[in-house]
Amino acid sequence: MSDQAKNAFYSGLQHNLETLREQGLYKPERVLASRQGAEVVSIDGRTLINMCANNYLGLSGDLQTQEASIEATKKYGYGLSSVRFICGTQTVHKELEAALSTFLGTDDTILYAAAFDANGGVFEPLFDENDAIISDALNHASLIDGIRLCKAARYRYANNDMVDLEAQLQAATAAGKRHKVIVTDGVFSMDGTIAHLDKIVELAEKYGALTLIDESHASGFMGKTGRGTHEHHNVMGRIDIITGTLGKALGGAMGGFTSGRKEVIDTLRQKSRPYLFSNTLAPMIAGASLSVLKRLEKSTELRDRLHENTAFFRAEIERIGFTIKPGTHPVVPVMLFEAPIAQKFAARMFELGVLLSGFFYPVVPMGQARVRVQLSAAHTREQLEFVLKAFEQAGRELGILKTI
Repeated sequence: MSDQAKNAFYSGLQHNLETLREQGLYKPERVLASRQGAEVVSIDGRTLINMCANNYLGLSGDLQTQEASIEATKKYGYGLSSVRFICGTQTVHKELEAALSTFLGTDDTILYAAAFDANGGVFEPLFDENDAIISDALNHASLIDGIRLCKAARYRYANNDMVDLEAQLQAATAAGKRHKVIVTDGVFSMDGTIAHLDKIVELAEKYGALTLIDESHASGFMGKTGRGTHEHHNVMGRIDIITGTLGKALGGAMGGFTSGRKEVIDTLRQKSRPYLFSNTLAPMIAGASLSVLKRLEKSTELRDRLHENTAFFRAEIERIGFTIKPGTHPVVPVMLFEAPIAQKFAARMFELGVLLSGFFYPVVPMGQARVRVQLSAAHTREQLEFVLKAFEQAGRELGILKTI
């Protein structure tokens, strides 16, 4: 490539980045100088209340989780330097897979380096051009990318719209597709909306379809004992494939999984490319995640505290006068609608001692910009009251709330 061509390439990238900044769509990274938790320390030494982590059960910086990770490191070492089928499988990986299967109510489970890999590697080995994938319009990017890697016919239904889902199932059936699979997030992370799994399962059984759910924003705290959206909707045992993450409620480090019937998991072990060609999940993560599952089996205390915090915050933020997406999930989208406003609001909250992030197009639809609050079991009532006061102050300063 000539120097002129290279300069044009880099100049084009710089122009695109400047355009993002001008449009208020550039996503800055805020550097932390502390462990993850309800309170964090920014690089400038300020203590902030953290309202934007996926740390639902407060276990990311938890000492018990940390100690389990240290013990696993002492026993199994830092890493495997291998993929699973060569020499990268240790007893801790098999124990975690078995524990996840018991927790989720499935036959078997396969671990991945990330949930993005689990979703990226689940479709291509199982479905081909003779099959149909019927996918919710607001599914996570990892599901969308995984489906793109598969040759199956693609059908899309409007978010959580059971009438449209049935229409797409009918279309796939009329097209003579061999296998049909309905794919949905258990919880949609931008809106905190819970999928209608009970109705989805009924339609799947009516049309002879499989069901696949991504439980990344549900495993550990949704349902009576925290097993997920399928427990929340009383359809445990009726979901065919479950994908999820270890990087949110279940410890917060990284790692993903796919769980289901033994035939499915065995096939993925043989053919799923992210599993076959990625280094094994670090044993320290596997050991810590295993300890988290054991802890959740003993008590629902963290789950219960999370839902108490969620109910309190949702009621109070509406009382102040903000518009939120309705629901019961600890993801609380506070709607600001325009990207520059969301950016300014998040920046002002940072100045007031609260860590939040603005979300805007293309992460959410144009005109639906927001700050996404995420509650944690680690938040105290005093911290939440501080956050609510900051919301009210920033809202009045920026003209979002009417001045009394």
